[in-house]
Amino acid sequence: MNLLSCTFAWGRKSVLPAALLSGICASAAVAQAPAPEPTQAPIAKADPGVRTTYEAGRPKRERGYYQVFWGVDSISAKAVESGELIKFSYRVIDADKAKTLNDKEIEPAMYVPSLHAKLVIPSLEKVGQLRQASTPEPGRFYWMAFSNPGRVVKKGDRVTVVIGQFHIDGLVVE
Repeated sequence: MNLLSCTFAWGRKSVLPAALLSGICASAAVAQAPAPEPTQAPIAKADPGVRTTYEAGRPKRERGYYQVFWGVDSISAKAVESGELIKFSYRVIDADKAKTLNDKEIEPAMYVPSLHAKLVIPSLEKVGQLRQASTPEPGRFYWMAFSNPGRVVKKGDRVTVVIGQFHIDGLVVE
């Protein structure tokens, strides 16, 4: 709508006060004014000789939380066996704090919020559950494998792992 297209209708039922129409026409003209071009500051290039402290994966503060309160680090989720299983693994730092993760009585679950799916650990007839449930030892890696029927979880999906009170959100499947 431009200023010239604002016309007054002088019929019996369509008479509007001139002040109202002039306000509408003025606001339409202002709304169509071109916006000024934003100026962009030049982007600084990183010096190749400078090292950064950025590490891929979990943020430093979050890694510290799992180390201090749960006694684990190097937490990961990886699609294995052509995507039929999702392997959740972690390294134990403090055996006392990590006991919850290896407790056979606690049923672990992996949730995929984007798909509204829940994955569980399968129990095979001759093998048992696909998880390590021994007493944790510092420095050792432990794992558990969640069944992924139909390969609904793909590489790059974010999952949530819950083992009793242990809870980790947004873990990216490798």
